[in-house]
Amino acid sequence: MADPKGFLRYDRVDPPKRPRDERVSDWREVYADLGAGERDRAVRTQATRCMDCGIPFCHSGSAGCPLGNLIPEWNDLVRHGDWARAADRLHATNNFPEFTGKLCPAPCEAACVLAISPSSGGPVSIKRVEETIAAHAWESGEVRAQQATVSTGRSVAVVGSGPAGLSAAQQLTRAGHEVTVFERDDRLGGLLRYGIPEFKMEKKVLDRRLAQLREEGTTFVTGCEVGVDVTVEQLRERFDAVVLAVGALRGRDDTSTPGRDLEGIHLAMEYLVPANRECEGDGPSAVRADGKHVVVVGGGDTGADCYGTAIRQGALSVTQLDRYPQPPSTRDDERSPWPTWPYVLRTYPAHEEAGERRFAVAVQRFVGDDEGRVREIELRHVEVRRDPETGRREVVPTGEEIDRLPADLVLLAIGFDGVERMPLLDGLGLSLTGRGTVSCGPDWQTRAPGVFVCGDAHRGASLVVWAIAEGRSAARAVDEYLTGASDLPAPVHPTALPLAV
Repeated sequence: MADPKGFLRYDRVDPPKRPRDERVSDWREVYADLGAGERDRAVRTQATRCMDCGIPFCHSGSAGCPLGNLIPEWNDLVRHGDWARAADRLHATNNFPEFTGKLCPAPCEAACVLAISPSSGGPVSIKRVEETIAAHAWESGEVRAQQATVSTGRSVAVVGSGPAGLSAAQQLTRAGHEVTVFERDDRLGGLLRYGIPEFKMEKKVLDRRLAQLREEGTTFVTGCEVGVDVTVEQLRERFDAVVLAVGALRGRDDTSTPGRDLEGIHLAMEYLVPANRECEGDGPSAVRADGKHVVVVGGGDTGADCYGTAIRQGALSVTQLDRYPQPPSTRDDERSPWPTWPYVLRTYPAHEEAGERRFAVAVQRFVGDDEGRVREIELRHVEVRRDPETGRREVVPTGEEIDRLPADLVLLAIGFDGVERMPLLDGLGLSLTGRGTVSCGPDWQTRAPGVFVCGDAHRGASLVVWAIAEGRSAARAVDEYLTGASDLPAPVHPTALPLAV
């Protein structure tokens, strides 16, 4: 059994980071590369803090991990140094634990029983344990291709190679179907490849997992937009089922603020994608931050990715703007009681490196020079209220004072409006919901027979762990559709939502 006093004997310790001056000068991951022995000892200690609670909210689909990761089980196996069995239990529920271990914001930790009170020392560092189990599995050669023993003779097209598409493809390939993944970009991975900066996850981590999928029998086609390069008629004729995992990449814009049409103002992905391509060796990006005053509008994950990228490109200054007030440093039990996702200030490694964050402010006007390039931003202090009649949020100035910031490059990281409009959806006769997503029934099937949807395309922009969970669940639905029954797991229902207040 677990050590019930482990959390009393050991404090939570997060993984150490490389020195600031070192990590901002390259694109490698920010965390220090500890020796295997030191790393394993530290992580076994952290795993010992897990109490194996009677009701482990950490792997609850609504409060914690939507994948249903068997967290107390593999924590205890790690505590005893049984890394092989821990990897087996981890991979039983998660196709890509190295992705979630690096990129997921860890709702499992927010739902950990040790997160109820600060006096416990903080939740178990589940992400750190998960990532180390995955690293151990790769280092020891325990991650192997799992080829199907019997072919079903049925074929499936997966459109999109992000985490949802890849997890669906792997599950269906292992079930014996002939799976082809279509990706319109020149490289595989979706936002894992071109949206996530190298300093958060080096792409060799993605490439080795793609090699496993290829060895298992999944076929990949890049540089191919389904609905254009392959028509819907050809798709229907060749495949018995189709999985749409096309993401929700339509960036939200700010067209109402005066000066938006000035040069030097870009949506976040117009900046991050070419920056990641530069790291892949495709040559210099046309949108760079070196020698510029950079302003990032938006306080979320994507904004932090822009923030860290600008620092590494040599920006003169970086300022991130958030229209909401600065959150508290600890959970407010009235606003976000345990085990819901806490409303707290989240500081990313990039925020510790340079720059400034400003809260409760909004852009009033972008100011340009005589050549039509942005040079300054006018800000006003604001608060966000809900209209009592419509329930809509509105941003209201709290005073007349105007602040001015120098700005040579402005990056709008204010979210996504859903699935991009594409010929594929028109050809399938599918329209978008009011949220910009593709709807489906309880079996993940859209209104087009034999066409399924999962990931951000169905849910809207969300977490990598939800994308993998939806990909696995849709795979079971496809398997059942093609064969009449399925033994594949389905961790979430299409209507599942995280617990919230």
